[in-house]
Amino acid sequence: MKSTTKSTYMQDVLGSKKIVLLDVWAPWCAPCRGMEPVLEIVKEETEKWAEIVKLDASVEMDLVQELGVSGLPTYLVFKDGKIVGSKVGATSKANLVSLMAQAA
Repeated sequence: MKSTTKSTYMQDVLGSKKIVLLDVWAPWCAPCRGMEPVLEIVKEETEKWAEIVKLDASVEMDLVQELGVSGLPTYLVFKDGKIVGSKVGATSKANLVSLMAQAA
């Protein structure tokens, strides 16, 4: 999965032609680490029409604050550069795919 930083966020997330699921996570976040296998499956199931981009909250604190993220993991769905859906906390594959599909 692609990772983004404040300097590449415009291109990686806002400039994407696909639906983007932005995974805001941190290395110290146990639920975030637990979601890794789920995100791999979601990536495989949605790669034709969407992409998953990761944002490390422990490194990109300014961008995390700008996005209004208050808990980890947070999943933000972008379409045409705008947030169209969100989910805070660990969740199921079905919930993430559904959240992304609603934006498609």
